Amino acid sequence: MTLPIISRVSTQSVDPADRIDFWEEHNRRALVGLTCSSYSQEGLQATETNVELGDLRLADISGNEHVIERTPRTCQTLPKDSIFVTLLTAGCGVFFHEGGCVTLQRGDLILYDTRRPYLFGFPSPMRQLLVDIPREVFATQCAPGEVSAPILLGRGSAAEGAQASALEAVLADWFTGRGGDDSISTQATVLDLVRTLAAPRLGGSALPATLSQLAVAKDYIVRHLAEPGLSAGWVAEAIGVSARHLSRIFQPTGVSPSRYILEQRLGMARQVLADPGSRHLTIAEVAHHWGFASQAHFTRVFRSRFGCTPGETRSLTT
Repeated sequence: MTLPIISRVSTQSVDPADRIDFWEEHNRRALVGLTCSSYSQEGLQATETNVELGDLRLADISGNEHVIERTPRTCQTLPKDSIFVTLLTAGCGVFFHEGGCVTLQRGDLILYDTRRPYLFGFPSPMRQLLVDIPREVFATQCAPGEVSAPILLGRGSAAEGAQASALEAVLADWFTGRGGDDSISTQATVLDLVRTLAAPRLGGSALPATLSQLAVAKDYIVRHLAEPGLSAGWVAEAIGVSARHLSRIFQPTGVSPSRYILEQRLGMARQVLADPGSRHLTIAEVAHHWGFASQAHFTRVFRSRFGCTPGETRSLTT
C-alpha cells in the first residue's frame, strides 16, 4: 500500500529561532490555524505526518513540551469548520476551553469543535493521532448535535476504553500501511467508532454498529493473542456480545472468529521465526508463546497455512 501522504515535516532541521514560525505556518496550511509556544530550552522539537483517508484527514503528531492555542481572533481570521478527534498515545495534556479545562492521560480521546477557541498544553514529550472530520460528515455520520464543549472519551467505562483502543489500532494500522488500502472501509470504521463513542453524549444512537464491534473485537484479539485461553467465546464475553453475534460480526471478513485468532497467531509466529534475532528461541517456545498447545499441532497448522514447516521457515533466515 502507498500511503496517501499530504505532508510530512519536522522542526529538527530548522534553526531553533525559526521553529515556532515554521510550525505555525505548516499547521495553517495542513491542519488548522494556531499559535504555538515551547516549554523547552532546546526549542520546539516536533514532527507531523498528514495523510488522507477518504473525506477525512489524519495527523500523527509528536513533540516535546509545548502549547498550542486557537484564539478567538484566530478562529475569525483563519476559520476551520471541522470536528477534531484527538487520541493521546504518549504523554499527558491539559485542554483549556471557554468553560474550564480537561486533563488527558495516555489513551484518552478528546473531541472538540475547531470553531471554538482552545488551548492545548503538553508538559512532557507527547504523541497524538488526530482525526479531522468535516462538520457535515460528522453531522450526518456520527452525531447531529452541536459540540458546544470538548468531550473527554475513553475512560467512562470498560466498553468506552475498548472502543478508544480499537480506534487507535485502526489509525495506527492506516499510518503504517498494515490496514490495507481500502480507504472506504477504513473511513467507515473510523466514523463508526467515533459515532459509537460520541453519539450518547450528543443525543444520538448509543447502539454500536457492526464495523465498530469488529474493530473492537480485532483489537482485543491482538492485545490478548499470546494468552493460551483466548477463544471466540472469550472474545464474545469480553466485548459484551453473544458467540452467535460475534460470528455475524466477522462474516464480512470471510473467516470465523476462531479462524481469525488462529491466523493472527500463525502470522505472529511466522514473523518471529523469520527474525534472525529470535534464533535463540526454540520452535516449541515460539509455539507456546503464541498460544499453541503443542509443537506438533503448531507444525501441522503452520504447514497447512504457509506450505512449509516452522523449521523450513527458520532455515531461510540463515
